Amino acid sequence: MIDFSWKVFSQTGNIETYLLMKEMETYYDEESTGARDLNEEMKELDRNL
Repeated sequence: MIDFSWKVFSQTGNIETYLLMKEMETYYDEESTGARDLNEEMKELDRNL
């Protein structure tokens, strides 16, 4: 989806498309970071058992 937004932006120069792409990047980065943090917490709990 991000690639599609970039392709549309690069062809049209529409700033709203660029902003949408950046918003999606931020969302996916935060989501993947949250998942990593949860996995690390679970591993720590497993070690303590």
